[in-house]
Amino acid sequence: MADTNYDVIIIGSGPGGYVTAIRAAQIGLKTAIVEREHLGGICLNWGCIPTKALLRSAEMMDHANHAKSFGLKLEGKMTADVKDVVARSRGVSARLNGGVGFLMKKNKIDVIWGEAKLTKPGEIVVGKPSKPAVEPQHPAPKGTKGEGTYTAKHIIVATGARPRALPGIEPDGKLIWTYFEAMKPEKMPKSMVVMGSGAIGIEFASFYLSMGVDVTVVELMPNVMPVEDDEISKFARKMLEKRGMKIITEAKVSKVDKAADSITAHVETNDGKVQQITADRLISAVGVQGNIENLGLETLGVKTDRGCIVIDGYGKTNVPGLYAIGDVAGPPMLAHKAEHEGVVCIEKIAGLPNVHPMDKGKIPGCTYCNPQVASVGLTEAKAKEQGRDIRVGRYQFNANGKAIALGEDTGMIKVIFDKKSGELLGAHMVGAEVTELIQGFVVAMNLETTEEDLMHTIFPHPTLSEMMKESVLDAYGRVLNA
Repeated sequence: MADTNYDVIIIGSGPGGYVTAIRAAQIGLKTAIVEREHLGGICLNWGCIPTKALLRSAEMMDHANHAKSFGLKLEGKMTADVKDVVARSRGVSARLNGGVGFLMKKNKIDVIWGEAKLTKPGEIVVGKPSKPAVEPQHPAPKGTKGEGTYTAKHIIVATGARPRALPGIEPDGKLIWTYFEAMKPEKMPKSMVVMGSGAIGIEFASFYLSMGVDVTVVELMPNVMPVEDDEISKFARKMLEKRGMKIITEAKVSKVDKAADSITAHVETNDGKVQQITADRLISAVGVQGNIENLGLETLGVKTDRGCIVIDGYGKTNVPGLYAIGDVAGPPMLAHKAEHEGVVCIEKIAGLPNVHPMDKGKIPGCTYCNPQVASVGLTEAKAKEQGRDIRVGRYQFNANGKAIALGEDTGMIKVIFDKKSGELLGAHMVGAEVTELIQGFVVAMNLETTEEDLMHTIFPHPTLSEMMKESVLDAYGRVLNA
């Protein structure tokens, strides 16, 4: 009879799930992971990774269209082959999907193929998926287990999230898209309305704009990317609009009329005025919601709140032996948050020393549009709300030699310090490669670095990273190259 008992079973193989499984195996726990559709979850197959592949194609297109400014001649007009762009993106995902399977095998983690349901504490029943896959489901990897009953002392739910739909504007897969359809268009539309300007919405808006699509973004809040610092958001908006993006804020899509191959969005602004925008397609990017259905949470009495499982700082739910991590456990719904949350959870389960709850105030956020946006910590407004006496430093890309040499001289870095202690409270960036730069400030915050430490750190020249130091110097009236 097959062995069906484990130390830990993880439901879901996204970034949170598979990383947690690996860490569990490293610790010496007998581990299994349950997956119903794609190893690697949404992030690897339909989110973080394939979108970055698409955006890389868009970046190449942007560079090619400005080749003349670099002294280069490009004969003829640069065009995109949509099928090849999508195929490259899907190929990147497929490669990494196989990589997750390799990691499971390498770490001797059993993969159970199917959909899990909690039946009682410490037990799950795995059956066939209750709904079809987004696209033809990957075949079960060799050596995986299948339907049946499995037990474990500890069960971790890592089922992720899915696109949220607004009543009356539900995605239909043809005219109204979620990120699933937006990621693999059969042909490039000529015009598009993007509903929502969070990371997902603005990244797709940026991609399609680079591909020559007439893009209009509709955002309910006063600023695009509303979670970002107000100054950074306004800076990014100007850059996006300069590229040709149309942005309507403090507005909502109240109704959508469908034609044979187009939509008309009724856009209502805060003053009650309504304008109609006709476009080929509409992308609904109004957020995501946790996958808590069909798990048996009600049977066990698991506490939920606003579509997410309620946990403590270590992933524990109100039911002994049951845990949750990642998107299904609430915001911020980010892959790197899920990974770290999972490691904290499993190390606490194993009783390892010096395990600390995750500090959500030090989780970086990145948006990979053009221009890129990245941030960590408090915005200026939030710092003031908390009654902090602050110092603010800024540095513009147009004063940095490397940025000018790259032809990427529009952008800004902003830092916020506690005036009394010198604590770095927040860092916010907009411009080229800032998603790669932000980790420097993340490390600094985690090490409780002060302004003096940063001022005495030697940054290499010529680099974009020099702007990080200059922004710190600016906060204290010591900026050198501006």
